[in-house]
Amino acid sequence: MAMPVPENTFSEELPGREGASVQETFELFSAMAPKGWRVELIEGEIHVVPPANGEHEEIVTEVVEQVIARRVDRELRNFTGIGLSLPGTVDTVRVIPDLVIAPKGSFDDQQEWHAADPVLLAAEVTSSSTAIRDRVQKIQAYAPAGIPVYLLIDREAGEAVVCSEASGDDFGHKSIHKLGTVVPLPGPLGFELDTSAF
Repeated sequence: MAMPVPENTFSEELPGREGASVQETFELFSAMAPKGWRVELIEGEIHVVPPANGEHEEIVTEVVEQVIARRVDRELRNFTGIGLSLPGTVDTVRVIPDLVIAPKGSFDDQQEWHAADPVLLAAEVTSSSTAIRDRVQKIQAYAPAGIPVYLLIDREAGEAVVCSEASGDDFGHKSIHKLGTVVPLPGPLGFELDTSAF
């Protein structure tokens, strides 16, 4: 979604429109985004995402609660709103997954953007404005970063897609499950996600 840039927001400290790099423009959009909006940079493209609707948040919350109840490793934590800085072919990729699972203390600092090294699972729940990116570009961002599991809850397709075995810019293994069924999550999580509540 395009976000207008008001004329009076520029000063000597901020780059003008002409000649500004994608990274500078991304930083500017991030600073200007209204509360609750997410600004992501994926392969040289800036994406501004409005706040999620209630159904989206219900699904994220259900996944969080199931992870808390079923995780084998009690040191694992759920993170929402964590910014990840990933390697990209064009530029650094900056994404804010709907959910990240990582060990306790993985993001215990003042940084806004974090390396993906401790991330065990990244999850996205599609919205009409993000579905294509979640299905294609996020796979191409998470796999090269070595994230072990990518969980995609595709509301439009009515499916949960579990991607694992990262290899290059894709995942070597993908399993597709209809929403409403039990979805096995591979290690390091190693439990079943019940999607009947979705």
